[in-house]
Amino acid sequence: MSGFRHVVMFGWVDGTTTQQQQEVADRLLELPGIIPEIQAYSVGADAGVNPGNHDFVVVADFADRDGYVAYRDHPAHRAVVDQYIKPLVARRAAVQYELR
Repeated sequence: MSGFRHVVMFGWVDGTTTQQQQEVADRLLELPGIIPEIQAYSVGADAGVNPGNHDFVVVADFADRDGYVAYRDHPAHRAVVDQYIKPLVARRAAVQYELR
């Protein structure tokens, strides 16, 4: 397999509701139908198995780095980040890497 993967993890601010978390997931899951560069897309809440984990993850695969950049900068993605994610994020970690 080759391609380019983006992984981002969020920790929500205290008081973030289950409904708000579901809204984030729902809005993110609309993006593969809008942004053609997305080849595979998965989102989910932490299973709660280990303490100290982030609360939520997004894993997105693209054909190449340019596909990721198109996604990163796409107005639909930016709108979800700005409207639904940024107001709830206490911490964030991300990595992008080449799939081999």
